Amino acid sequence: MKLITTAEQSEQPANGTSLDLANTEDPRAANLSGVTRINLHFPKFTDGRAYTQAFLLRRRLGFKGEIRATGDVLIDQLVQMERSGFDVAVLRGDQNPAFAQAQFARFKAFYQGDAVTPSPAFARGVNA
Repeated sequence: MKLITTAEQSEQPANGTSLDLANTEDPRAANLSGVTRINLHFPKFTDGRAYTQAFLLRRRLGFKGEIRATGDVLIDQLVQMERSGFDVAVLRGDQNPAFAQAQFARFKAFYQGDAVTPSPAFARGVNA
């Protein structure tokens, strides 16, 4: 997962067609034709609706473009974001990118399948 700061986010123009999807919207109703990036917003770290949106976009709708987490994005959310289908996370201003990157080394494998790796560990022949 790519991590960027809020300052880097404002400097980067969207490549291709970008869609901002409010966390109250159903991604199945969105017109994704030509969209290369979808921004999903976390208004508060306790609001997890964007996880469901990302999962729907990846697994049910087969979206192959970039899914970006914006808003109140904290370090301890990142591993679950990646497993839900996010590619990029825009860290809240007070979050340390080095500490954030270290989160991914803490968990080597997962038993359950997810949006990125749908098969559970036993089906992949992995001892998790």
